[in-house]
Amino acid sequence: MPGSATARLSPTRRRHPQAGWAICAALALAICTIPSVAMPLAQKHESRHDIDQLEDEWRDAMLAANTKVMDSLLAPDYMGITASGTLQSRDETLQSLSSGRIHFTLLDVSDRKVRFYGTTAVVTSLANIQATTPDGKVSGSYRYTRVYVRDANGDWKIVSFEASRVREPGPHKRTELH
Repeated sequence: MPGSATARLSPTRRRHPQAGWAICAALALAICTIPSVAMPLAQKHESRHDIDQLEDEWRDAMLAANTKVMDSLLAPDYMGITASGTLQSRDETLQSLSSGRIHFTLLDVSDRKVRFYGTTAVVTSLANIQATTPDGKVSGSYRYTRVYVRDANGDWKIVSFEASRVREPGPHKRTELH
């Protein structure tokens, strides 16, 4: 019929009258999935807050030699690598703290970065410390990496730690190759 609405439609639209509904359905589905796509971002923000709190708890526990808090933060299979390259198990770390072999008088943390990989969080920071160890007084800047894993109960636990002393460049500064 000339002049009718059907005659003005393109041949493609006449052959596929349900294409419009398919497009609408696809858009509706896309809109419905937006909250589920946004959810990991909300969880990531929430997890960042959790990790920041745990990092503060760790710092406070080290300064107060609070083995009860430290015990709750460390995973059963925790392994740390000290700035001197010594391996420390969870029990060795707790014993060192409770015996007073290591005592922190200053532990200022800055430049914290937190990255997430599923149920794992990797934290890197700069710590300026003053402490007493069996070898005497220690002070300076240290970079560290701490790894958290979310356990079956949904709690974040520290599974690994490594510290490295920040060295000031000497008079004959070497260039490192990467």
